[in-house]
Amino acid sequence: MKKTSLLASALTVLALAAAPAAAQTVTTGSVLRVSPTPMPTDMTSESPTDMTTESPGAMTQPFGPGCSSLPTTGEGSPENMAKEPVATAASYNPQLSTLTEAIKKAGLVDTLNSAKEITVFAPTNEAFSKIPKEMLDKVLADKAQLTKILTYHVVEGKKGPEELTDATLSTLAGGTLTVKGSGEDYTVNDEAKVLCGNIQTANATVYLIDAVLLPAAGATPS
Repeated sequence: MKKTSLLASALTVLALAAAPAAAQTVTTGSVLRVSPTPMPTDMTSESPTDMTTESPGAMTQPFGPGCSSLPTTGEGSPENMAKEPVATAASYNPQLSTLTEAIKKAGLVDTLNSAKEITVFAPTNEAFSKIPKEMLDKVLADKAQLTKILTYHVVEGKKGPEELTDATLSTLAGGTLTVKGSGEDYTVNDEAKVLCGNIQTANATVYLIDAVLLPAAGATPS
């Protein structure tokens, strides 16, 4: 019996030696139980919370040297202009008082305000001042001619700067105008510089320009 007991003890020692080092042993009476170490309940490794990088989007803010003269608060500020249709918004901008007068004389307030999506290249007061007063007064008094000139400054669709890099656009006057440039430097018809661009109104995108654009002879409003 002593030999049998010694043999059993030896087998027990061998069994313990063969078990993995990480194993846990539990003995109950004369029974030896070997159970593996519990595995972690979550074996997933943490990954960075956000591995995506945002791609640069289209420009959404007004740009250009002339934007510094826009009111920062009140009706003429970009924030408030964005809430109004374009003709109404233009009337709030101190740089567009002559244009506003011309729009009223041509009877285009409702036409522009009710348009769904348009882009307006808006001559500033300084742009109109480049026209001799006698000639400007004559144009302002000629509704048909005035309508033709003003609608030449309007194109369908709200055009962002990225769409004006090298663009030929159809105007409501029936002709076309060209826009070239990039960044914050754009020129319309190779003559008018964009002073402040990408101003948003409720139904239009507005670009303030430093010259009045004249349609080619024969163009008829669409």
